[in-house]
Amino acid sequence: MTTLYGIPNCDTVKKARTWLDAQGTTYAFHDFKKAGVPAQLDTWVAQLGWEAVLNRKGTTWRKLDAAQQAAVHDAPSATALLRAQPSAIKRPVVEWDDGTVTVGFAPEAWATRRN
Repeated sequence: MTTLYGIPNCDTVKKARTWLDAQGTTYAFHDFKKAGVPAQLDTWVAQLGWEAVLNRKGTTWRKLDAAQQAAVHDAPSATALLRAQPSAIKRPVVEWDDGTVTVGFAPEAWATRRN
C-alpha cells in the first residue's frame, strides 16, 4: 500500500492528499508529529540522498543557528537532525506500492503511476 508521510497542516501535504484522493488512490497517512519519524528514514536517505530529504527552504531549517546548519554535512549528521527535527524533512515523502520513494509533490510525475 502507498504511504504518505508528512504533517497534516503542511500546505504541500494537503495538496498531495487532495490529489491522491481525486485519483482514487488508496494510501495510509503517517503523521510525523503524532507517530514520529519512521525507521525508513535511513532507507529514504540511502535511496534519495540526504540533500533531497532535508528541507533547507523551510522554517525549521531557517530557525536553526549557523552552527547547527553547518553541522549537517553528510548522511549521518542529516539523519540525526531529521530525527530530532521532523519538520525539517521535505514533504511529503511517499512510499509507493511498487516500493519506490519520492519526496515532494509532483502531480505530473505522480500521474504516470498506476496504483
